[in-house]
Amino acid sequence: MRLVGTAESGDEDRSPRGWCALAAGQLGAGNPEAALASARRAAELDPGSEWAWRLVSLAHERQGRAADALAPAERAVRLAPGSWQAHLRLASALRRIPGRWEDAAGHAAQARAFAPEEPEPYVLAGDLALLRAEHGRARAAYLAALARDGGQSHARANLGLALLRWDRPRPHHDPAWPLDPRETGRARRALEVWTRQARLLAAAATVAVAAAALALDRGGLAQLGGLAVLLLLVPLTVRQARRVRVWTYVPAMLGRDPWLGAAVASAALSVTAFAAWLALGATPAVTSSLGPVWTGLAGIAVLGWPALAALRALADTWRGRPLRALDQFAGAAGERTARRNAGVTRWILLGRTWTALAPLVCLALVVQPRAAVAAVAVPYPLLRAYRRAPWREDRWLLAATSLTALGAAGCAAGGVLGHVWTYRAGLAALAAVAAVFGARAARAWWRGGPGPWRTSLIMSDLPMGAAPSVALSPEVRRAFAFARSVVLSYAGRDGPRAVGATATVSPSGELRLVAEADGPDGDPRVAVFAVDPLRQRFWVEVRGVAVPGSDVLSVTPTQVSVGRFPGRHQRR
Repeated sequence: MRLVGTAESGDEDRSPRGWCALAAGQLGAGNPEAALASARRAAELDPGSEWAWRLVSLAHERQGRAADALAPAERAVRLAPGSWQAHLRLASALRRIPGRWEDAAGHAAQARAFAPEEPEPYVLAGDLALLRAEHGRARAAYLAALARDGGQSHARANLGLALLRWDRPRPHHDPAWPLDPRETGRARRALEVWTRQARLLAAAATVAVAAAALALDRGGLAQLGGLAVLLLLVPLTVRQARRVRVWTYVPAMLGRDPWLGAAVASAALSVTAFAAWLALGATPAVTSSLGPVWTGLAGIAVLGWPALAALRALADTWRGRPLRALDQFAGAAGERTARRNAGVTRWILLGRTWTALAPLVCLALVVQPRAAVAAVAVPYPLLRAYRRAPWREDRWLLAATSLTALGAAGCAAGGVLGHVWTYRAGLAALAAVAAVFGARAARAWWRGGPGPWRTSLIMSDLPMGAAPSVALSPEVRRAFAFARSVVLSYAGRDGPRAVGATATVSPSGELRLVAEADGPDGDPRVAVFAVDPLRQRFWVEVRGVAVPGSDVLSVTPTQVSVGRFPGRHQRR
């Protein structure tokens, strides 16, 4: 017995499958333009080749032409409705089309049902969940893919992002919405511009009014200037509100992106606090009796923006599990995005260590200097991560890590020994860490490279649907054409079943069966057995995925076995 149906290695200049193999190789080499030409040539020679149409779709996608990738992927599914690769390709193309996320999820689920033993459908399910910030579902899908193939570097790279609770660049938009992301993007930009304008004007006006009233004794004129600022905010608000054309989606956008919602609420609070501050300041008697309230309102108007920015930076630093994510990135060392994300994650871990160490040292200095001895244990997770996967290629990170360890040791020694100079040396080292971080961030901003912050994390994108289809050789086609009896075997509700059938082979290589009984109603995987009467003792078995139609059962081959029955001289 032998297996047939793998990619042919014939003349790539003439054979349609040879052109497909060439296109797949060109895609792997990063040349989608040449791959598109090769795949189109294969489709011209064999219009029924679903592999060729899958490659055409993938080449368009690699070129950034998501809309053009959809039609070839849909044609591949029509040609081979039981091909899990075709459904995978279509799902991958649909996820890039606005409003088609649900359809993409449906085809990904179909691919998993047709090939539950394959890792790629689970990887795509994880990618779809990660795009919606469903980190728990994404983590489960990636772990299922790795259980089937531990060498899936793409799954490990994106599993690290799920462990970090990564948000894509447009977290306000739900891919399942039947709405163009550009519409919600315009609405978000309008909201962000309004929040910046409102908070900046409120803060600047508060400082200017207070300076004019207290330093220059121009209280009345300053009050009029503050009122003018409030009136200026009205046309600014109306102008930005007109740019928001999807108000029905704004509440959901604010819910999906909590920081956008916090920014809008902070801007509204700053304007309200500024208006109340002006109203209290207009009445000296009320101002003198409510002095702390008046000062607090000014603080909200001036310091609300910096406080929110600091809170967001702290929350981003402490979000997710960077150590476990680093383990996954290390396991996907071959992935370029995994190496980049690993470097960013180490900076996140450094920031987490620094934000825990600096308050501890300062609190110990104020309350009990000897308590600073606990600082020596804070950098342990950072140093342990370095031992797991050294990052000598990033000298900035190595310098910052060394300074963090020296700062913790110096502060701990100062607390134990009571030496002021060691304490000062430790604090100076921690200050130097902040300087190194700032220099590294400025360098990344100037060069346009990935910076030491969470927004530099990127998702790994795996080309899906390029694997070759299973072809039926001429001898297999002849066996089904002249077979007197065909047996269909499948798993029924009560156990394995075998029924008789008649079979034909379509030009695209699909088996068309008319069975004596209803086909499978659960597991779609079937086996079809036939014997060629013209070639004595020659038999063929096709395993594939059955999709019921109106009057026939379509079987997409996944594996083909052929052999011969033993002759009399071979029997005992």
